[in-house]
Amino acid sequence: MSTVTTIALVMLAMAGALTLLRILRGPATLDRIAALDVLVVLIVAATATQLAGHGLWWYLPVIAAVSLLGFVGSVTAVRLATRREQHR
Repeated sequence: MSTVTTIALVMLAMAGALTLLRILRGPATLDRIAALDVLVVLIVAATATQLAGHGLWWYLPVIAAVSLLGFVGSVTAVRLATRREQHR
């Protein structure tokens, strides 16, 4: 693993730690949902970094699947949260 790959993964890990902090301390449900979406993006970015660093091209479908699941999950969670707010 190259130095650049290692530095990128460390930076992604630090961003993930800050995102987890936002998930735990988020004042509103929508803040937590946005933080979960950012966490999914960070996981995809870390997987893509591993893919580029090691040449593991079979990770590409995994990246696509996790990205799609993260997007659909975020949209669904936001729709549920807005419906819950409308009924209050």
